[in-house]
Amino acid sequence: MQQQSRRIVVMRHAKAEHAAATDLERALLEQGREAAAEVGSWLAARGIRPDHALVSAAARTRQTWEALADAAGWVVEADVDRGLYTAGPETALDLMRSTPAEADTLVVVGHNPTIAYLAQMLDDGEGDAEASNEMAMGYPAGAATVMEYDGAWADLGAGTARVMAFHVGRG
Repeated sequence: MQQQSRRIVVMRHAKAEHAAATDLERALLEQGREAAAEVGSWLAARGIRPDHALVSAAARTRQTWEALADAAGWVVEADVDRGLYTAGPETALDLMRSTPAEADTLVVVGHNPTIAYLAQMLDDGEGDAEASNEMAMGYPAGAATVMEYDGAWADLGAGTARVMAFHVGRG
């Protein structure tokens, strides 16, 4: 049986303050909020409407999600996961594999270097070459990769998704 095509958006949190009482508490700068909102508008213009979101428990990732979702008009309740805060790429991939089977579009908001490595690891090299190259050149704060994936979430793995677009939010 052919699986429907799914979408994945992998995003690094937007620009945050350099210090806070703890790293977990670092908040977005106003420029970061604006950049996250700009990415939300960009995604909405491409018809992306997630039915599941996985967001690190850090303040800056939760605030990125809020600005992103507000600007895009999304009403999805994010799955805020403290494990994603410290996750390496393999652990982040494991968290993505637990996406509910009925979900068609997943948004993941996390941290570098994990997010950049995860996006590159998922890339099968069959998608938009320009977007893949741009992504490989650097993954700054507020960057997002849109991918397509044909299969069950539980089977998501290295080289199984096509890069369709890459965008860096400008605040």
